[in-house]
Amino acid sequence: MAFTALAAGVSGLQAFTEGVGVIADNITNVNTIGYKETRSRFSTLVTETAALSSYSPGGVRAFSQTLVSKQGLLQPSGSQTDLSIDGAGFFVVRNADTANDPDGEFIYTRAGAFTQDADGFFQNTAGHYLMGWPLDSAGNIPSNQNDLTELEPININTLNGFGDATSAVALRANLQASTSVFGGTYAAGDMAAGTTTPDFETNLQIFDSLGRSHTVVFSALKTGTNSWDYELTFDDASVLDGGTHTNGLIGDGTLEFNPDGTLDLGSSSLNDVFAGGAVTLPDGNLTFDFDDTGDVEVAPGSINFNFGTDGEANGFSQFDSISTLISSSADGASFDNVNGVSIGEDGVVTALFDNGLALDVFQLPVAIFQNPDGLTRRQGNAFGISDFSGDFALQQAGSGGAGNVAPNSLEQSTVDLANEFSELIKVQRAFSASTRIITTSDEILEELTRL
Repeated sequence: MAFTALAAGVSGLQAFTEGVGVIADNITNVNTIGYKETRSRFSTLVTETAALSSYSPGGVRAFSQTLVSKQGLLQPSGSQTDLSIDGAGFFVVRNADTANDPDGEFIYTRAGAFTQDADGFFQNTAGHYLMGWPLDSAGNIPSNQNDLTELEPININTLNGFGDATSAVALRANLQASTSVFGGTYAAGDMAAGTTTPDFETNLQIFDSLGRSHTVVFSALKTGTNSWDYELTFDDASVLDGGTHTNGLIGDGTLEFNPDGTLDLGSSSLNDVFAGGAVTLPDGNLTFDFDDTGDVEVAPGSINFNFGTDGEANGFSQFDSISTLISSSADGASFDNVNGVSIGEDGVVTALFDNGLALDVFQLPVAIFQNPDGLTRRQGNAFGISDFSGDFALQQAGSGGAGNVAPNSLEQSTVDLANEFSELIKVQRAFSASTRIITTSDEILEELTRL
């Protein structure tokens, strides 16, 4: 019996030593951003025999449990790149020597104190690189959002001097109904050539694939009752391929109106000079080719011109008020140098430029698990997948059970310092008691050896 009691006392020393280590880890990380408290749990070691007349002590065994799912307090921060998650989920980061290291491992963290390194990549204090979905020109994430290979390290410095080609233009204008019908003979291209004076003319600014600005002229001539012919030309014909764009002409067609002044889109038309055919309204694209004979090569242009909704006056209209451009909008831009970043609750990373423009470039995924408390602890206050956690699911912030991204805030440690000190006292007392078991068992064995 003395030998088994001695073993039980030794198991207590081992278990409570581990318990002190867990408490020490908690206390030293009381100010660690995103740290999750670990608790010691103890279980009996039973060596009971079938005999009811004897007892065989077994001892104690220690287990540790990290409360990963416990939400820490979100504290405001003055940095736009300080991030936290309000709710369930984790930031996806990569543990690598460099941001583009293909051997880097994907891990998960709540530690969102990110800053830019020397190359402009976002790292937290543990050196883990923040990963995100790159957004296409329409602001969409990759179709397979659970594919980790679709993620890229966040870096906005590569956007300095970035140019984005115009792909869509919307026009809202009124053409005066009382304008006299043109009495001469008109052929497509006459307004671009200057042989026919238009009844209405306005300019639109667009951008090519290099971010260079160009002016497209919209010219309209009333050629019949409720019918107008129009042309779309570049004001500088030299930037276009002269073989297909005589006098800078890229498109022409007719605008037809209903008796109430609304647009008859079904009877209207748009001809693509470059492609040599009609464009389907309202969803067809007008294409054109730049002159690449010089020192600069520019990608061919393709723009969707939105003239309005059929039977409505939300685009072109024909009322008896002066012909005028009411409004116009076009995407694309020539961006200057990046001077900042903004991150929204939806996880969208927006680059801010010197000229006041903004561009959505990434979206941060939020990784969720069936059992986040089953994740394994990794270096740098991060976690890895285990058999107990289940596989990950990458969700957009605020959907699919994932929490929202909280910019300008940091999640504090979940450690309760007062509770840790009280636990430390209890574990220390238990450790001391285990030493008394050992000394008492030693005295009993010494007495036995004297018999």
